[in-house]
Amino acid sequence: MLEREASHAGSWYSDHKATLSRQLDEWLSQVPDTIEGVGSLPPPGSRAIIAPHAGYAYSGPAAAWAYKSLDLSKAKRIFLLGPSHHTYLPTCALSQCTHYSTPLGPLPLDEPTITTLRSTTKFDTMTLATDEAEHSLEMHLPYIHKLLSASFPPPASFPPLVPILVGSTSPAAEKDYGAILAPYLADEANVFVVSSDFCHWGSRFGYTFYLPSSNSDDPASGFSLDRKTQPERSMPIHESIGALDRLAMSAVESGDHDAFLACLRRTGNTVCGRHPIGIVMAALERLRDGEVAGEEEEGGGRQGRFKFVRYERSSECTKVNDSSVSYASAFAIL
Repeated sequence: MLEREASHAGSWYSDHKATLSRQLDEWLSQVPDTIEGVGSLPPPGSRAIIAPHAGYAYSGPAAAWAYKSLDLSKAKRIFLLGPSHHTYLPTCALSQCTHYSTPLGPLPLDEPTITTLRSTTKFDTMTLATDEAEHSLEMHLPYIHKLLSASFPPPASFPPLVPILVGSTSPAAEKDYGAILAPYLADEANVFVVSSDFCHWGSRFGYTFYLPSSNSDDPASGFSLDRKTQPERSMPIHESIGALDRLAMSAVESGDHDAFLACLRRTGNTVCGRHPIGIVMAALERLRDGEVAGEEEEGGGRQGRFKFVRYERSSECTKVNDSSVSYASAFAIL
């Protein structure tokens, strides 16, 4: 048995079981039971979500919207895809662990499915050090444990995890990985959690792109702010950031993988989970190939397309030396 340590507990989120459990319950309770245009949560068949992965003081409330939208009623395994922040990868990598630790208790990994994926020869293997250094996967584990505890009370066993660390994949690689994962997405026993924050704005992130008010939906009108240029009074920086994120979220909601990549090329938006999102979008496109395009589905969404239900920023930037990170939550009905 090889267990991944909860290395960010006590810093990025509480390592005290009762405190952490109470926080998660509070954030989940703050999400309405019914959302206009969606209906009751979770929508039936909502088996894929996008949720943020920053410290819980910043992203915990936003992530609750995604997790309250997640339908676990038929779950037998959970795929968890997150971007690599510390190790350069041109591919995707799988864990060698048997369990992931959380302050709420351990979560088992699906070793047979991981072995099957590894047999494709398309996946690398994370070292334990790489696994434990990465927060994009870990920050979802307490929420997953909390929801599984409610849906699979003892003596039932938890559905196991399939963690996938996603590197700087090319568009072609994202389509290849999407093809590998599409059959799993098609199976109602599988749930997918995609880990991503959205815009990281500020000089400390090397990204100060700004959209003027007159063309907030046209990336070609944008430019980078510096100390010699000032934002328009009618378009504060935080509103420009919101416009940039709306462009990215709209591209995700379109279900068009190429359109999402094109949006990021035009704006340079620093969506850190762009590659995990791209892989799952590519997989969803393959699923829709044999379906009626645009068919409306129960729950206010479209079959196999993400719908965003929450958007927040860590701060409201007004000056070029300010910074913020955006957090967005979405679900997809399969």
